[in-house]
Amino acid sequence: MANHKSAIKRAKQNISRRIRNQSSKTRIKNLVKQIRLASEEKSKEVASNLLGSAQSVIDRGVKKGVIHRKTGSRKLSRLTKLVNSISS
Repeated sequence: MANHKSAIKRAKQNISRRIRNQSSKTRIKNLVKQIRLASEEKSKEVASNLLGSAQSVIDRGVKKGVIHRKTGSRKLSRLTKLVNSISS
């Protein structure tokens, strides 16, 4: 464990940030999974609604530094391509 006051504080900050990042990443993963399931069921309306919320969550994750900018862009691009490929 840390011995200096600043190192103790840094360890506490790392714990709280890790928890925050985990919840954000889990939310992103769940939304991506829901969109993929909706695309398998050929429900374009549901998938396009979920895509809007996924875009918001992914952009927020990129802004907060949870995921890399290019990773977020790649995820959005692939999801958009998937939703657009659904024939209604």
